[in-house]
Parts: sequence; C-alpha cells; structure tokens
Amino acid sequence: MKAYHDLPVQKQSDLVQDFYQSFAEHFRSFPEAQVTEIMEHVEKLIMTRLHKWVFCHDSCDDEQKDLALQRRIRSLNWITAQMLSVPFPNEKIPVTGDPFLTAITAIIEMDAKRAPQDKLACVSKCCQHIFEALAVSSSEPANADDFLSGLVYVLLKANPPRLHSNMQYMIRFGLPHSLMAGETGYYFTNLSCAVAFIEKLDGPALNLSPEDFESYMRGQRAPSIAAKRHQVARDTQSLLEELQGRHQKLHQGVDDLSVQLQNWVQDVHSQIDEATAQFTKAQVEITAQAEVSQLASDQGQHTEGDDEDHSASALHDHHGAPEDERLYQDLHKNQQ
Repeated sequence: MKAYHDLPVQKQSDLVQDFYQSFAEHFRSFPEAQVTEIMEHVEKLIMTRLHKWVFCHDSCDDEQKDLALQRRIRSLNWITAQMLSVPFPNEKIPVTGDPFLTAITAIIEMDAKRAPQDKLACVSKCCQHIFEALAVSSSEPANADDFLSGLVYVLLKANPPRLHSNMQYMIRFGLPHSLMAGETGYYFTNLSCAVAFIEKLDGPALNLSPEDFESYMRGQRAPSIAAKRHQVARDTQSLLEELQGRHQKLHQGVDDLSVQLQNWVQDVHSQIDEATAQFTKAQVEITAQAEVSQLASDQGQHTEGDDEDHSASALHDHHGAPEDERLYQDLHKNQQ
C-alpha cells in the first residue's frame, strides 16, 4: 500500500479506474442495474481503505487550493440571498430560521465520509434540500437558475471544509457513471458550476458596481441596516405566526382529546349499565327456576302421602270383613 502511496495521484487514479473497468468486464452478461450495484459495493470497499493514502495527496496542490477557496468564501460572507436573487419565503409563509439550514448541514457532512459515493450522496442530499427550500419559498416550481443561486448561497454560508479536495477525490476515484449521468451527475455538475461562479464572482454578477463590490470586499460597506432590520422583523413575524399556529393546533388537539375522553367514559358507563341489566335479568331467571323446582318437589311429596293413606285403608277393609262375619255366626249359635 505504501508503494502505491509514492505514486503521483493521477497514476493512482488511473490504476483505480482501470481496475473498475476490468472488474466490470466479468459481469457483462448481468443486467445493468445489477452490475451498477456490484460496482458500487466494490468502490465503497476499496476506497474506504484507500482513503487515507490517496485523499489530498502530497503530489498535488489540493491543500493549497482548499485554503484559497475557503479564504475566498470567507471574504464573500457579506453576500445576502437577495443579492443572489434566491427566492426566500414571503411574509405569508411561516418559516423558522433559514430554510436552507438542512442543505448547509448536508454539504458540511461531506468531508466526514470516505467513499466517493458517500460524499456524492451528501451532495445529492444537499441539493434535494435546496429544492425543498425553494418549494417552500415560492409557489412556483424552482427552475435551474433558482437552484444554482440557492446552491451558491448554501456554499457561501457553509464554507465546507476541503471542498476542492473532496470534489477532486470524487472525480479521481469515483465511478464514472455516478458523476456523468443521472440525478447525481446533475447535482455534481451544478456543484462544480457553483464553485466556479464563486471563484470568479464580481460586482456585475450581484448587480453592484465595481466600486461597491470592492467596498464590500474590504469591509468598508455592509448590507443596509434597514434591510437587515426588515429581515429580522420578517423572521420574527414568521416565527410568531408559526407559534400561533402551533398554539391553535395544541388547543384543538386538547379539545379533540377531551371529546374523545367523554365519549369513552359514556361508552364505559353504557357497557356497565348493560352488563348490570343482564346480570339482574339472569338472577331473576335463576330465582324463578329455583321456585318452580321447589314447588314441583313439594307437590311430589304430597302426592306420595295420599297414596300411602289410601293403601292402608284399603288393606284394613280387606282384613276386617271376615272377622265381622265370624262374630255374627258365633252369636247366632248361642241364641239357638
């Protein structure tokens, strides 16, 4: 690995790109989408390990260009979104803070990634957030000019670390189709254009005279205090409107919850009343059945007693008749 580190960065780039091409040749019979997925895994595996050896290589002047670009962006920190004609939310649209903050965060995260595709993913995420911010800022769809102006604004506000080195790293060691085709290719091309615009930015590009531009660059002038106050007032008003909207939604949510709770309590009481009624009805039925059973038992016992008395009387009559007849015969003999 150290032996390759001693090679010029362009030679290293050629070796990596040749490897990509030769490796992809083994999968020519595969569907294009599957080959792309395989090559993305290969790129991430290789470049994650090679990053520390090839990024911002000693054989090139990437580090010096990074510092120069950072100083250039820092000297342009006085530029406002209005100067770049970036559509910002109007006063009727509640927005808290800078709508481009998520895009700024995404482009700053790019330097922490090691694989070219991960860095390119940060660029794509940044650009997508810019389109989302432009959609909030205006009722009309964003066009290419608005997007490029928004990207320039984001770069000026973010001043991403080692921006030049990160872009060169993606060009040298990334998969060619990722940078030259599709959505990611479009975003990367616009990033390159935005950096070139910043490097060559002058007064006419901002509708300023050369004298005014130089005054701003030397710090002798700054955007008007009235404009800043208007921006602060607008942001404050937007924040108040948003807080008011949240407050109304909160009260509406409390009212809805109260209604739901009352309905739930009523349902519970209804279910309890219904269960109580069913229990009472069951008790009545059980009691009635018990009384009917007891009555039937008492009637059965009374019937058995009557039958026994009748049997005894019949038996007595059956045995008593012969005795009376013998007594009558004996009495008749004595009289004779």
